Amino acid sequence: MNEIELKQLWQSTNMQMEANMTIQKQNMEDITKLKVQNFLSSMKPIKFFTLLIGIGWVVIVGSIISNLFIFAYDQVSSFFLFSAMAQVLLTAIAIGVYVYQLNIIYGVNMSESVLTLQEKLSKLRLSTLNITKILFLQLPLWTTFYWNESMITNGSTILWIIQILITVTFTIVAVWLFFNIKYENRNKKWFMLVFSGKEWQPILQSKEILDQVEDYKK
Repeated sequence: MNEIELKQLWQSTNMQMEANMTIQKQNMEDITKLKVQNFLSSMKPIKFFTLLIGIGWVVIVGSIISNLFIFAYDQVSSFFLFSAMAQVLLTAIAIGVYVYQLNIIYGVNMSESVLTLQEKLSKLRLSTLNITKILFLQLPLWTTFYWNESMITNGSTILWIIQILITVTFTIVAVWLFFNIKYENRNKKWFMLVFSGKEWQPILQSKEILDQVEDYKK
């Protein structure tokens, strides 16, 4: 075998190796996209369940508030009305975010690039963090909805000290979580306690395997 034939053989082998590498990368990318689809699809049941619960809550509580405004406004505690309205508003925001997230999840398909999938995951992750922050703002409302004029005029000092401590504690916790729920804290114990199960883990798993594909392609 002369030198020319050796060069041709080497070039042919090199081209075949490059073709095999390209096929392997494409296969790996396709498998990864399929895994991402499966991970995100596993989120659908809990998203739908939470969405239905949220809609039911808004409809029921919203109807109660509307009826109270119309028929018994002067007989109902303003604390209850304010707390209930604020809670319904926050829940309504959550419903909108869940619809947005389901739209992202259903929009994921195999034909998209890894970069596009990463962008969608980023939106899903950010919206999950933000809506959790907003929902935690409901905490103080659960400590004020039962206040009434009778408590103000007849409540003992000890009762109000305990009540204020509870409300302040819930408010501090809500504000602290609002400012500290961020992706940078994902490995902290309290964060992992808050974010677990099908609402969060599929996002992390999807991001991890997509990052592996990007590293492999480099």
